[in-house]
Amino acid sequence: MNKYIQGKQEDFVKVMDFFKKDISSLRTGRANPAMLDGIQVEAYGTRTLLAGVASINVPDARSLVITAWDKNVTKDIEKALVVANLGLNIVNEGDKIRAMISPLTEENRRGLVKRLNEKMEEARISLRQVRDEIKEEIEEVFKNKEISEDDKFRFIKELDEIINDRNNEVKEIRDKKEEEIMTI
Repeated sequence: MNKYIQGKQEDFVKVMDFFKKDISSLRTGRANPAMLDGIQVEAYGTRTLLAGVASINVPDARSLVITAWDKNVTKDIEKALVVANLGLNIVNEGDKIRAMISPLTEENRRGLVKRLNEKMEEARISLRQVRDEIKEEIEEVFKNKEISEDDKFRFIKELDEIINDRNNEVKEIRDKKEEEIMTI
């Protein structure tokens, strides 16, 4: 692997990690604490991530139990879950909140797959941006006569192979997630 690609290797990893995290919040019909990632609760006069004020448990495949560490925050957590509009049935049981996951309809599943495809395309765009940065760097050093034309074409070919591999990896992750979404 050439030094131009190695220099941007971390950017490839960031794109892949972001894509994996981004699609983990998509519902699959099964309870998953990742569904609640990013939900912020207005507590103690400041916005705090849900995971910072409560524990999240999965007692069964269709529900999540959120237990506030401070019982005074339970109403704030309930409000944040309702505002998040995740399609969950929220039940405040006093000392804890139960979030019931309704079964996905065929229409909901297709909508989720559509969102999944949009997220995949965003990941591919990010990969193309990293590729373009590397390609510009290679073109620049070629223009400055720091590398030969053969090296330039070899580096660009290697870059294209890596981008194809990353795009295939994104597609495999997407296909696996689609299977989870479409499984009843």
